[in-house]
Amino acid sequence: MRIRFAAYLSAAMLTFACLPTVSPAQQSDSSQTAPTLKAPAREVVLPVTVRDKKGALVTSLRISDFTLTEDSRPQTIKSFTRETSLPFRLGLLVDSRLSMSSAMDCERKAAGRFVDIMLPERLSNRPSASLDQAFLIHFDRQVELLEDFTASRDRLHRELDEMGPSRDEQNEALGSESSGNNNGGRGQRQGQRRSRRKGAQLYDAIYLASNEVMKKQEGRKALVVFSDGVDHGSQMTLNDAVDAADRAGLAVYTIYFKSEEERSMGGPPGGGGHRGGMDDGWNGGIGAGTGAAQQEEGPILYPKKSEVDGKKIMEKIAARTGGHFYEAKKKDNLEEIHGQIAEELHGQFLLTYTPDQVDKVGGFHKIVLKANKDDLTVVTREGYYAPAEK
Repeated sequence: MRIRFAAYLSAAMLTFACLPTVSPAQQSDSSQTAPTLKAPAREVVLPVTVRDKKGALVTSLRISDFTLTEDSRPQTIKSFTRETSLPFRLGLLVDSRLSMSSAMDCERKAAGRFVDIMLPERLSNRPSASLDQAFLIHFDRQVELLEDFTASRDRLHRELDEMGPSRDEQNEALGSESSGNNNGGRGQRQGQRRSRRKGAQLYDAIYLASNEVMKKQEGRKALVVFSDGVDHGSQMTLNDAVDAADRAGLAVYTIYFKSEEERSMGGPPGGGGHRGGMDDGWNGGIGAGTGAAQQEEGPILYPKKSEVDGKKIMEKIAARTGGHFYEAKKKDNLEEIHGQIAEELHGQFLLTYTPDQVDKVGGFHKIVLKANKDDLTVVTREGYYAPAEK
């Protein structure tokens, strides 16, 4: 299945469906039955990763080892389990620009190994809904879903092997505005292209993966994003992309690799068509992205610094969503990093609690989870959006 997303992102897409991050009611003992896929609307589930001072995963913990607050109010943790029965719903997002081509073969191999680890051999007596599944998106001057959710390793491997820059990306390199007859990448397919824009559409890719592919899925959800973190052409802003991930209840694991463009400049690329950089907050601040929607709203105040720090952007995306940031200093590091992400996903706990106050509006709620031992580092999402009553 190959889908090029709609030619533009309409203003209606800015109005998100309010999805709860939910799990079933449980007793407050880590040894109790693990969460199932459906849950009462008010209950919140958080994927939690805990590491010791040496960076090793900690896999033996109890409810009493943590304190939890929501909007600075103490909360009662109902369950804290090492969950193995909930299926994974995973997305691979790959920056396929020509400036990333030096690492593409290694990324294909690493992502393929990740697929093999995360998607076990299919058992004939298991329904597909209970199986771990993954999808594949590539992005450059357009965003394309190369393979929708599947439990088939072979289908994902086939698309990874044939994945390459889109036709628009190649035409730009050739200095041509025509569609041409180039061959060399799964981006060159029949069908409607999502857009023709100036460069990497990182924010659009995360937004569309979260809002259009992941949002209605149940289970343990995560995106793995390979990019240099620099967005040149998205309609969505950085805040839009991260909010969409929050509303879909998924973590984003980012793998930063310095592109040829950055390497040739000795640092992050300058403006180069990117209208703004990274804002200082997460409340829709000016400078969060490049969107056409912003341009229609009136003048935009851009940050004084014209350079965009892609590494810092990738760090922010991972931190906000409860994922993990990795830097591949060499392309040979990619397989090891994908293996570390797989290990972390398999080592996660699931925490559930019922908020002490009911939110009927659907606002964002800040979560702080701390370990009682100072030598432990806890990683989870920074918050969640409550389900609004209709």
